[in-house]
Amino acid sequence: MSVNRLQQLKGHILPENKITAMAGPASPLTTHVLNTALGVPGANMALSLHRQDPSTSAWRLINTGITNADGRCPGLITTQMFTSGVYRLHFDTAQYWQSMGETCFYPYVEIVFTITDPSQKHHVPLLLSRFSYSTYRGS
Repeated sequence: MSVNRLQQLKGHILPENKITAMAGPASPLTTHVLNTALGVPGANMALSLHRQDPSTSAWRLINTGITNADGRCPGLITTQMFTSGVYRLHFDTAQYWQSMGETCFYPYVEIVFTITDPSQKHHVPLLLSRFSYSTYRGS
């Protein structure tokens, strides 16, 4: 097993990382990037969250972030800001793969979804390889 993989496993096991990841109020919308080609979290990927203005159909930036070592981006949106509507998560996949010395087919991935009940928890993971991606509504 490679040293890099052992360090990643250590990061998932140590309680100190779990405490930091849970600090602050929980976001009603979460995401998790998984690099399925290597079987590791998609760490250090830039992403942004947008909401579509219902009257103009223009996209408004809500927040930007970078995935942590676990491939997650805590604090995407507050409960107060999370309302019904159409949202878009934009993932900068080209920069992610370039940082590992690789190329990819999809320079970015955008996932557009509709929120009808903002009181529910919504999880939108991205499963990613250099030549494919998949997503689903998680819990």
